[in-house]
Amino acid sequence: MALKEKTQAPNFTLPSTDGRDFTLHQDAKGKAVILYFYPKDFTSGCTQQACEFRDHFDFFRDLDIPVYGISRDSVETHQRFRKEHNLPFHLLADEDGNVAGLYKATVPLINFTRRITYLLDSNHTIVSSFEKLFGAKKHIEEMVNQLIENNMAG
Repeated sequence: MALKEKTQAPNFTLPSTDGRDFTLHQDAKGKAVILYFYPKDFTSGCTQQACEFRDHFDFFRDLDIPVYGISRDSVETHQRFRKEHNLPFHLLADEDGNVAGLYKATVPLINFTRRITYLLDSNHTIVSSFEKLFGAKKHIEEMVNQLIENNMAG
């Protein structure tokens, strides 16, 4: 079960593929943001999801909405994944799974990261979330629909 809509997104700091630490409330201050949690780089569903975000990246970029993928993989693994799939957005390394836990994106006991996507408004309030382990393409469709429904698409 994802975090509730209309609640403040928890702040966090994680290492990023851009070589710096990313802090949500500082580095994305005043911007709507898409955070997507996923299980593992280089797996079929996660690769499909990342490539879907890549293929729709211009839509989000044109709205000035950054996209960040978050998994338990290391920054080094993320960098290889980004390069291999030509991803135009950065990935964040949540190696201990603490941030996934804050966002209710972890299956208890087995430390498996769920596939959950969050849309945050410019105040980092949760506008929408979508959770579906299979059907990675649906995450992008849902975020586009939510941006339109919430008048965030220009």
